[in-house]
Amino acid sequence: MQNMSWLAVSFEVVLLVGALSVLLVAVVSGRSRSVWGPIVGLAFALSFVAGLWQWSAVADGQGGMFFSAQNVEIAISPMVVLDGYSAFAAMLLGAVGFFGFLGSWDLQVRLGKRAAEFSALMLLGVAGLHMMAATPNLLVIFVGLETASISFYILAGFTRKARGSDESALKYFLLGSLASALFLYGVALTFAATGSLSLYGANSIRDFFVNNILTEPGVLLVGMALMLVGLMFKVSAAPFHQWAPDVYQGAPSGAVGLMAAGVKIAGFAAIGRIFVAGLASQIDVWGPIFAGIAAVSMIVGTIMALVQDDLKRLLAYSGVAHAGYLLAALVAGYDGFEAMWFYLATYAFMVVGAFTVVSVVNGPGSSSTSLSTLKGLASRNPHLAWLMAVIMLGMSGMPFFAGFVGKVLAFVAAGQADYLWLVMIGTLTTVIGLAFYLRVVSTMFQPADSNDLGAVEMSATSNVTVLVAAGVTLVFGVLPWPLLEVVRDALPL
Repeated sequence: MQNMSWLAVSFEVVLLVGALSVLLVAVVSGRSRSVWGPIVGLAFALSFVAGLWQWSAVADGQGGMFFSAQNVEIAISPMVVLDGYSAFAAMLLGAVGFFGFLGSWDLQVRLGKRAAEFSALMLLGVAGLHMMAATPNLLVIFVGLETASISFYILAGFTRKARGSDESALKYFLLGSLASALFLYGVALTFAATGSLSLYGANSIRDFFVNNILTEPGVLLVGMALMLVGLMFKVSAAPFHQWAPDVYQGAPSGAVGLMAAGVKIAGFAAIGRIFVAGLASQIDVWGPIFAGIAAVSMIVGTIMALVQDDLKRLLAYSGVAHAGYLLAALVAGYDGFEAMWFYLATYAFMVVGAFTVVSVVNGPGSSSTSLSTLKGLASRNPHLAWLMAVIMLGMSGMPFFAGFVGKVLAFVAAGQADYLWLVMIGTLTTVIGLAFYLRVVSTMFQPADSNDLGAVEMSATSNVTVLVAAGVTLVFGVLPWPLLEVVRDALPL
C-alpha cells in the first residue's frame, strides 16, 4: 500500500479512537457518564475539526487519491479520496453526530450502565457513514455501509424492554441485510462488466467508459440497478421505503434523529459519488430512473404522511418525500451537487431537532408517539413549541426557512436538466405537504385534553440541540449565501 495519508482518514481515526476510549474508560471508571460522556462529545467535535482540516488541505491543493496499489507510479485502485466532497461530508457528519449525541443524552441517562456501548456504537456508525463518502472503491463503500448499518441495527433495538423496539431492530436488520446483499451483488456485476471496482484512478470504471463502448451492456445495467436499489433502500426512497415508518416508530426516540439524518447524508453522498461522478457517462440511463423514483417518493411520502396519527411515522414518510426532492437535484448531474449538499446540511439538523422534541415530549425511550401528545405543548413549554414550529415550517418549505431555499435549488437544477414535469410534481407535493406539517404545529397550540398535565421539562443538552436545529433552519433560510459559498466547492474529483 502506498500514498498513505493520515489526513485523508483522520475523521475515521478520531471516531474509532473515541469509541475504543469510551469503552475502556467506562470499564475503568465504573461506567460513570460524567467520565466517558465528555470523551464522546470531544470525539465528535474533533471529527468536525478533522473535516475542517481536510477542507483547508483541499483548498490548498493537497487533495487527491490515497492508499493505492503498491509499487506502481500511478494511482491504481485508490481506497480513499480527499476532495471537497469528502471533506464537507466529514464536517457535516461530525456536526450532526455531535448534536445527535446531545439529543440522545436523556436516553443514555435512562440506559444506565449500558449507555457507554450506545455511545460507542454511535461513534462507529458515523465513522462508517463517512467512509461511504470518502472512498472511490465500491467494496470499501460496502464496508462503510455495513459498519454503519450494523451499528444502527443495534441502536434501533437497544431499549429491549420498550414495546416495539425488538420488532424495529429485526425489521431493520432483515430488510437492511437484503438491501446490502443487493448492493454487493450489483458491485460484483459491475466489476464483471468493467473489470474494475474503483471509480477513480488508472483502469477505473470512469476510464473504462472513456476507452470502451459496450455493445452488450446487460450485465452492467443489472449491476447498476442492484446498486441503486440497495442505496435507495438506505435513503428510504419509494418504493424501497417500507422499513422506515416501522423502524422509526419502534426505535427509541433518542436514537432515531442521528439514524435518520446520518443515513440520508451518507446514502446520498454514496449515490452522488457512484452514479453522478463515477458513472457520469451513463446519465442518460440513470437520470430518468432517478427522476421516476423522485416523483414516486414525493407522491407516496406526501400522501402517506397526510393520514398518519403517529408523529414518528409522519416524520418517516416526510423523509421519503425529502428523499424525492434530493433525487430531483441529482438528475442534473454535477450541477445538482450544490442543491444536494445545501438540502442535506439543513434537513439533517431539522430531523435531529424534530426527533429530539419527540424524545422530550414522550420520553427518550418511547416507541409509538401519538400526535395527540403534542396538544397543549404551547402552554406546557412555549419555548419548545415555538422551536418545533420553526423546524416544521422549515421542513414544509415555507419561504424564509432553509427548507424553502433547498427545494428551490433542487427544482432549479431539475428544471435546467429539462425535467420540468418533475418540478411540477415537486411543487404540487410541497403545497399538499403543508397540510401535515401545519397539522403538527396546530396540534401543539391546541388546548390539552386534560388540565392535569404538567409542564414539559427539557434538559440542557436537548435544549441546545433543538435551539441549534431551529437556528440553522432560520439563519440559512434568511441568509443562505454563506453556506452556498461553501457547498459550491463540495465537489468530487
